[in-house]
Amino acid sequence: MTQRFLLVRHCESSGQAADAALTERGLQQAQALAEFLAVHPIDRSVSSPYLRARSTIEPFARRTGLPVELCDDLVEHHLSAEPIAEWRSCVARAFEDASSRAPGGDSAAETLARAWTGIRTALRAESRLPVVVAHGQLISLVLQSIDARFGYAEWESLTNPDVHLVESREGGGFAVRRIWR
Repeated sequence: MTQRFLLVRHCESSGQAADAALTERGLQQAQALAEFLAVHPIDRSVSSPYLRARSTIEPFARRTGLPVELCDDLVEHHLSAEPIAEWRSCVARAFEDASSRAPGGDSAAETLARAWTGIRTALRAESRLPVVVAHGQLISLVLQSIDARFGYAEWESLTNPDVHLVESREGGGFAVRRIWR
């Protein structure tokens, strides 16, 4: 049986904090995303509990009546306990060394394991096409686990929002295709 899901990066937000709201542009993007998603046979919606992720999928949920399930496993990669001036180098390092971590932060391996736990939760139900809404770095680590060529440059090329269709392959593993930019 083919497993498939849509992996969605949140719309433009006002910041990185858990309670960062979508910008005015982000709210408009969420409306456009709802229209885009409405043509797909989505039957389950799972989101990071961060406000920017929830706000991204809420217009779709209102339009379809599909409830949004919150999943703590889908929160963003926790880079460090304190702000880091050279945070981009920490992000780049995460793609090269999954065990690296900044002080007080999670390793890429920990974030990836947590992300797949959240995705498997979304796939466990009898759903044909769940949508999983999360964050750029977490999504990038998932995409790299599917295709090792996905790295820092590809992370930088992600948009807000961004949508990837992920499907299981015959013989194991997944294939991914970007369907929104």
